[in-house]
Amino acid sequence: MLVEELPIPQFLKENLLNAGIRELYPPQAEAIKAGVLDGENLILATPTASGKTLIALMAASIHLVRGGKILYLVPLRALASEKLQEIQELLCKGSGFKVAASTGDYDSSDPWLAKYDIIVATNEKADSLLRHRAEWIDDLTMIVFDELHLLGDEDRGPTLEMVITKLKRRLGDFQTLGLSATISNAEELAEWLGAKPIISDWRPVPLKEGVLYGLQAEFADGDVRRLEQMDENVIVNAVLNVLKEGGQALVFAPTRRSAENYAMRLAQAFTRRLGILRDDEREELRRYAKELLAEERSIFTENLAKMIAAGAAFHHAGLSYNQRRIIEEAFRSRVLKAVVATPTLAAGVNLPARLVLIAGIRRYQVGRGYVGIPVLEYKQFCGRAGRPGYDEIGYALTVVRRRDEKEYVMEKYVMGEPERIRSRLASERHLRTHVLAIIASEEPRTLDELMKFFDETFLAHIYGGYVIEGLIMDVVDFLESARFIEVRGDEVRATRLGRRVSQLYIDPLTAVILLEIYERGAKSPSAFGLLHSIALTPDVPTIPMKRLGSGILESELDRRADGLMIPPPDPEEENYEEYMEAFRLALVLEAWINEVPEGELYERFRVQPGDMAALRERASWIAYAASQIAKIAGYREYVQPYDKLSDRLRYGVREELLPLVKLRGIGRVRARALYRAGYTSIEKLREARPEELMKIPGIGSRIIELLKEQL
Repeated sequence: MLVEELPIPQFLKENLLNAGIRELYPPQAEAIKAGVLDGENLILATPTASGKTLIALMAASIHLVRGGKILYLVPLRALASEKLQEIQELLCKGSGFKVAASTGDYDSSDPWLAKYDIIVATNEKADSLLRHRAEWIDDLTMIVFDELHLLGDEDRGPTLEMVITKLKRRLGDFQTLGLSATISNAEELAEWLGAKPIISDWRPVPLKEGVLYGLQAEFADGDVRRLEQMDENVIVNAVLNVLKEGGQALVFAPTRRSAENYAMRLAQAFTRRLGILRDDEREELRRYAKELLAEERSIFTENLAKMIAAGAAFHHAGLSYNQRRIIEEAFRSRVLKAVVATPTLAAGVNLPARLVLIAGIRRYQVGRGYVGIPVLEYKQFCGRAGRPGYDEIGYALTVVRRRDEKEYVMEKYVMGEPERIRSRLASERHLRTHVLAIIASEEPRTLDELMKFFDETFLAHIYGGYVIEGLIMDVVDFLESARFIEVRGDEVRATRLGRRVSQLYIDPLTAVILLEIYERGAKSPSAFGLLHSIALTPDVPTIPMKRLGSGILESELDRRADGLMIPPPDPEEENYEEYMEAFRLALVLEAWINEVPEGELYERFRVQPGDMAALRERASWIAYAASQIAKIAGYREYVQPYDKLSDRLRYGVREELLPLVKLRGIGRVRARALYRAGYTSIEKLREARPEELMKIPGIGSRIIELLKEQL
């Protein structure tokens, strides 16, 4: 089926032809025949790189020219950026249509999005917009649910399920497209969504799956290949073999530490074997390494930069956004030869390689020991093998160390089917959040209507709504005891406090803990005391960090005792460890708002940049939520302190820098430089002459122009 012959707008045809896309892949042609351009609801369960996104954009183009509005939902912010770029190139170029991405600020209905034709958002942001009753949602005519298999994810699945259920109820008639590479029960999901399933195993680059046992690669099709011995380490050796053939490798490791260790070994091997990289590639890698170090220097970034310069890198949640971007760009440009990643990379970022090497199929779980990863996750790894346009074939090999393990992996994983997607909604943690959100929306006015809402979920579709009726009533009792809802007979409604908690997009348990702290807490806590109070909530994540000795912690605790909102429990009490874990997090956050450089934060606490970003972003939000809850619950003395703390956490500054750091282009380093030079307020900055500002470190002509615009 040729692009030229398709009944799609001319601007899209031209953009596709300019991108070198002239003919559709078989699964795309099947979707066209199934009526995707005529408004049919579809689930596309086809492999990675088989063109699912393009089908969604073709269908979207039909809606756009008819005056429709599109919502494109993704599970991760990184994917939102990727899709935004794709949509700009194919749907916006030459058409006049506008696209926007919305992934943050969970306390807004984002009315500005009404002006855009296509909106890319994360599932959580969509849920927040629904809670805030964004009016423009009623204008949607098509919704794309990307990575639909994440319905079965313990953390993200319930939110996606609730978003789908709410949109189906609110909009009624809209075109639905669900996209995924790994759904074994696509028919079941399609039935729930009222869609046709398009199931195919066609790939643009054929995939050979198998196991690697020493030097021997054994594939599912019976093919056996012996690798050349180029290194003693089995993983390094396999990567060197594929590099010798002109390919790239993507290695999946079970932990961050193992990912970093494998990347270091690969970098050392590449350095020893001088023929791995051409001179121009070495030069390009040095440029990427230099760009990485320009952000902030620490042992962590210096080690990573050395690896990148040698042609290898690791990729995990501990990396900052900028570090991930540099690594992905270097890999896509084919100068970075190998990336060792943790499973998070398989969840969306498009980084295919000729060889995917899975370092092991077991992972440690607290309380269970080492357990096998799901087959679905394994298949997601394999889907990254084979780069369209570069490779004629992709290889996915799992490293095994014993003969019996070889047979097990071949049977369960290589030849196996992914697990069926199951609802994860029946967990108290998720239900308390979503039940409150539904009641706060004022859609169900009785308990019977509340139960009927859950009858429309995927969980009820599979098992029947009665399965969680008891759980829902337990949650209702909890929300009523917390004064978030009122129940009178069969009638149920949210209180003003409950509605605000729902809008703030936090776990109701976080609000309960904060209210208890306000009730019992010191009336004039220190900034550290406020930090510790928010770190006690379930919404502030624990992060990997150096274990500080008990002696250090106890002396720090004594030093800060007067400013704490809640005094420490007895070491024998059950909640003592939880209290001290929050204390550790508060120490990290205190260093951040006291302007300790990120490099020093790493040296002091061994907190990696990505974890620090996630921690401070979440802590800033919970501090803001704490101020809002204090305001509505009548604890006025806490409103301003938490509000100020939220800004300090957002920018990483002491209080006196807040007016300066809120200016665009002025981060915490430039703000401190301005302050030291005597520009301690907006008024003084407004009176400054450009030639005076130019003398300040980090303040150049571009920044001065930015300041002039704002002042």
